[in-house]
Amino acid sequence: MNPHTATPRILDGIAIAAGIKAEVAHQVRQLGPQGITPGLAVILVGDVPASQIYVRSKVKTCGELGIYSEMITPPETITTEEMLDLIAKLNAREDIDGILIQLPLPAHVDTRRLLEAVAPEKDVDGFHPINAGRLLAEGYSGATTSRSGKLALAPCTPAGIMEILRRSDIPIAGKNAVVIGRSDIVGKPAASMLLNASATVTVCHSRTHNLARFTREADILVAAIGRSGFVTPDMIKPGATLIDVGINRITDQSQVDEFFPGDEARAALFAKRGSTVVGDIHPAAFALSGAYTPVPGGVGALTIAMLMQNTVTAARSRRSTLDRA
Repeated sequence: MNPHTATPRILDGIAIAAGIKAEVAHQVRQLGPQGITPGLAVILVGDVPASQIYVRSKVKTCGELGIYSEMITPPETITTEEMLDLIAKLNAREDIDGILIQLPLPAHVDTRRLLEAVAPEKDVDGFHPINAGRLLAEGYSGATTSRSGKLALAPCTPAGIMEILRRSDIPIAGKNAVVIGRSDIVGKPAASMLLNASATVTVCHSRTHNLARFTREADILVAAIGRSGFVTPDMIKPGATLIDVGINRITDQSQVDEFFPGDEARAALFAKRGSTVVGDIHPAAFALSGAYTPVPGGVGALTIAMLMQNTVTAARSRRSTLDRA
């Protein structure tokens, strides 16, 4: 028998993102009288349709919030050295506060060298080793500074996870948190942020033996492994908070029937588009939770909002207007 009988709470990422964007727009307006307009440069190499969609969404959001944006579109044949030269020029520009390199890059380009070439104070993706080190050592403090007062730009998706938990009043300190996935972009920084928020953290991955043994003990479960419906109901602790980072596109009717049985709205959407999305957690598991992030409409909605926050944070810090009181 399931001891958890309360109706699960949906953690609405779209609403939380809207609140963050409103705060960012207010910060931008405050900078206006000082003659400061935060600026973001996005580098998009080649013609990857998914990347083009993401970049257009970022540029559109910049416009809505009053942030200057510049999209730079080098050809797919660009070399690593040419990209390094471009980044150096953006590092030197006073009107550019944030530099984002849209991934993935072509195989012939040295992605690691390019990410490390971005000035740490303009690294709004939070991928630079200096920012990663500050995050590991001092934690996430609400997309502003580390405890030492130094700028600490955090990766956008993990920062979004922390904002969902914080703004939804989900207790973290003293709780068992399990992160499935060990990527540098999500899994590792999310684990670091949760640890610094005083959770007891376990990181699991594709080589973990008897994964369910760990997930069944999780008060907070973060799934970021990139596998459709991987976390099944039998792997969930009743009443846990489920944070589903996965956005997996499915195009097979049998998968729709498996993940969304009886969901007429989802079936109609699939019939119209020929695809739908599912997270890394099987939708049936959500009924056992105390709270969960839906897919879509959960963590994914926070990523761009946190990018906008990082850009304004970088602008305020670089232009010596950050209130350190």
